[in-house]
Amino acid sequence: MESITLAGLRDTPISVDEVISAVGDARAGGTAFFVGTVRDHDHGRGVTALSYSAHPSAEAEMRRVMEKVVADTTGDGRPVWRVAALHRVGDLEIGDTAVVVAAAAAHREEAFDACRRLIDDIKAEVPIWKHQTFDDGGTEWVGAC
Repeated sequence: MESITLAGLRDTPISVDEVISAVGDARAGGTAFFVGTVRDHDHGRGVTALSYSAHPSAEAEMRRVMEKVVADTTGDGRPVWRVAALHRVGDLEIGDTAVVVAAAAAHREEAFDACRRLIDDIKAEVPIWKHQTFDDGGTEWVGAC
């Protein structure tokens, strides 16, 4: 059975329920998820607009990251059964869901560990860029998101 049940980029709203449902597994004793939303500030400046763009390789890189997280967090007979991740691209509004990741594992500790690794590694390694517009008129590109 494939452990990566959902991985992708969407230019439409993300359903948290879809991501959580994708990791459902009767063998799982714990499911953890993270929802990232667009906030109205960054580094003490008000944010008025935000857009995400991605390199054409982003989905493949996301899958690679997810495979590594599953391999690294499954051990001692306490497997991570399933993982899922979706990230928005395009223009988003304040309060919109930008990213959702989830992990289902035999035990809660592995589910929490895998979920945290998923979001941290996706932000660090997948070529998705954030362009923010601030209320003072300034703009900023932020590296991998």
